[in-house]
Amino acid sequence: MQPHEMINEIRTKEDLLKFLSALRKDLVINKENWENPTLESYLEAMEAWVEGMESYYVNTNQSIPEQPTWRVLADILYASKIYE
Repeated sequence: MQPHEMINEIRTKEDLLKFLSALRKDLVINKENWENPTLESYLEAMEAWVEGMESYYVNTNQSIPEQPTWRVLADILYASKIYE
């Protein structure tokens, strides 16, 4: 299963660990498809995405999380792969 297919199923720490493993493997196998393949660019994208993440939830008709969950953390990690 691809990382983006796993996000909606993340409920527990174990789910997040499986997601992280898949995300890491995706970087190794598909680095050319990552907008932010270096740690520096990845962290920069993460910072920018977290700052404006409310827009993502509004634009996708989801409730804006009041507290982070394992799934919200996965959203942040996956978005950092592709956020410009």
